[in-house]
Amino acid sequence: MTQALLVDQIPSLRRYARSLTGDAWAADDLVQDTLERACSKWRLWLVGSNLRAWLFSVMHNLFINQLRQSSARTSMTLVDIDDVAHDLQAHGTDPSAGMDLQRCLMRLPPEQREVLLLVSMESMSYAEVAKVTGVPLGTVMSRLSRARARLQALLDAPAVSAALLTSENALPSGVTALHRLKSNH
Repeated sequence: MTQALLVDQIPSLRRYARSLTGDAWAADDLVQDTLERACSKWRLWLVGSNLRAWLFSVMHNLFINQLRQSSARTSMTLVDIDDVAHDLQAHGTDPSAGMDLQRCLMRLPPEQREVLLLVSMESMSYAEVAKVTGVPLGTVMSRLSRARARLQALLDAPAVSAALLTSENALPSGVTALHRLKSNH
């Protein structure tokens, strides 16, 4: 593993980290943590294997660990995503026209969002995604299918309040309103 090989992966790592965290600062921290871990554990990477998939696995594991640690802290509070809708609304769009893509992506469960983004944005094969996330291939395909269906439903739905989203008729069955963790820093 050389510095050039690592540097070549940074744009992809940043995209994936941003999609996982939804925050530029947290994404940069996650990328830095990933690169630090990769440099300190470089002996675990098998020469000739897919460096990109290994780095994404490292990032995925770090992100999961950070989620576990943050959920254990008492400084975290649940924030209804509709309470911060004005922060997530795309600039220059009509709020009544529906939610923008970023907001819809953040409404997906993290495990569905990561599979969707790894396949669509990072052009990873299902097998690579299975290796990165540590789940069976069938689970990857199932999560991807559910993510696509849910994203389509969210994109097609008009922007509505959380109260309407939780009603039985607002979204297709199995699609529920999600809450997002926000730190009190």
